[in-house]
Amino acid sequence: MVKLKIYLFRHGQTTFNRDEIFTGWLDAKLTKLGKTQARIVTTKLKNKKFQVAFCTKLSRSKDTLKEVSKYHPECKRIIVDNRMIERNYGKLNGLKHNLIIERFGQDQYDKWHRGFYDKPPKGESFAMVEKRVFNFIKFLKKFMKKNKVSVAISSHGNSIRLFRKILERKSREECVGWVIPYDKVFVYSVLS
Repeated sequence: MVKLKIYLFRHGQTTFNRDEIFTGWLDAKLTKLGKTQARIVTTKLKNKKFQVAFCTKLSRSKDTLKEVSKYHPECKRIIVDNRMIERNYGKLNGLKHNLIIERFGQDQYDKWHRGFYDKPPKGESFAMVEKRVFNFIKFLKKFMKKNKVSVAISSHGNSIRLFRKILERKSREECVGWVIPYDKVFVYSVLS
């Protein structure tokens, strides 16, 4: 049996992250710090091998992966898969966190921001994101085994929370409490 690897990382900081704005599916660009964080991930993965990489349609995911891929000529395929895209905050996308607190109160903000089953207006709950991430993981394991490849995934904080919850068998409470760093690589093994 061969151990195939999943290298999962978050995109670097964006202008919206920096300014405490709900980003969701909006396309925010990496900040100078975000580009530095992408280079840190690049350094951490420099001596690892992966043949396929995944990103989402959002530029922050693509731009982080572009930086990481510089040292990986063995990576012959990049796949855009939006099952690992950020949580959609619906009507909150593009609004500052403090504005939501002012308008709706801290309790409602906390429910929308970190409640597992609470979804913002026209947005997704963590439970909804978990379903699509679960489907991606199911696909990913089959894909890796069939093609005998290790993979890199440039993803988003909330999707990574659910990916970790599923693969590490953690609770909902642990999952919503995690802060997903911009410069950390989560590594998982898949037996082929």
